[in-house]
Amino acid sequence: MISIEKQNFEQLKAIIRVDFNVPLGANNQVLDSSRIEGAKPTIMKVLNDGGSCILMSHLGRPKKKDKALSFKHIVPEIEKTLNLKVKFVEDAIGDKTKEAAKALRPREVLLLENLRFYPEEIKGDKEFARKLASYADCYINDAFGTAHRAHASTTTIAAFFKKKKFSGLLLYNEVNAIKNVLQKGEKPILAILGGAKISSKITIIENIMDKVDEIIIGGGMAFTFIKALGGSIGDSIVEGDKLNIALSIMEKAKKKRVKIYLPVDSLCSDQFSNTGKKKLFETNKIPKKWQGLDSGPKSIEIFNKAIMSAKTILWNGPVGVFELESFSKGTIAIGNSVAKSTTRGAFSLVGGGDSAAAVRKFNLQNKMSYVSTGGGAMLESLEGKILPGIEALSN
Repeated sequence: MISIEKQNFEQLKAIIRVDFNVPLGANNQVLDSSRIEGAKPTIMKVLNDGGSCILMSHLGRPKKKDKALSFKHIVPEIEKTLNLKVKFVEDAIGDKTKEAAKALRPREVLLLENLRFYPEEIKGDKEFARKLASYADCYINDAFGTAHRAHASTTTIAAFFKKKKFSGLLLYNEVNAIKNVLQKGEKPILAILGGAKISSKITIIENIMDKVDEIIIGGGMAFTFIKALGGSIGDSIVEGDKLNIALSIMEKAKKKRVKIYLPVDSLCSDQFSNTGKKKLFETNKIPKKWQGLDSGPKSIEIFNKAIMSAKTILWNGPVGVFELESFSKGTIAIGNSVAKSTTRGAFSLVGGGDSAAAVRKFNLQNKMSYVSTGGGAMLESLEGKILPGIEALSN
């Protein structure tokens, strides 16, 4: 996989797969422009070299053309972020698009319509990919968030460019950040895994077991482990069919000398809301009608100690229901500890939708070494899978 960093795009038209799948408000305004910001360095590199950019992306999950999900609503936000005029064509293929691409001059930007308006995109259709490829001299994939999808714009199109296909700066940095943890990480390596369900993290745990020294297991998934070990968890979330898997993970960790930390105390409530009664219990002694919704102070102290002694940190998933203010303290504390450890020289990678959202919510994103933009792609990378979008750039 070749990065665009040392390439020169003077007089070249680059078709760039970006990830502009941004959240929209009721009036089609962009609620969070971080994905557009993430693509900016790649776009500006091509333009500053004297090349032009044809941008393509998907937005939402439409099955056909849907005015509410047209990229025309997002053009003002892209122009504001890039600080330049963006041409837009209400089609991804066709004569109008062909003409607009042909007329594109150096240092100009053209945005194509939402790729998901075309069923051929998800099917990875060769003819659709060929039409997209015909607009440009080279192809750049900068959409790590969709690199795990074998779609026309992420995988099929790359075959039409042979030696003129590159990874954008964002995608290249994402892949390197994962390598920094799983392949080159300085020991001790710590993984912090949270979220509601163990089932979504089993393959990650199994893949990283040979690479890490310690694992913090927090959030809702911790209660499956606590119950498997014979604890009482009250009405806390649990996956009853995964108790044996939890025990086998503990056994594997013991054999491989990987230390696993589970919460020793939990802030509990009698209802899933900010307004219910709150009480602190030992995590393995939660009475009926109470549910654990956040890590308690003793757990936070233990977790902090592990984080501060780590040299490489992977954080995937919150350790409490951070969306509810009353149960956000554990996740904020984890974030602050990871930030502090980073300032002391540790490498920290925050990956996965919820942990990235938490980091942004509590304004910690600039205090981490790297915050991943790709939820599903990040998870599949951590599971050890080769992502089709990245494989297509390497062939």
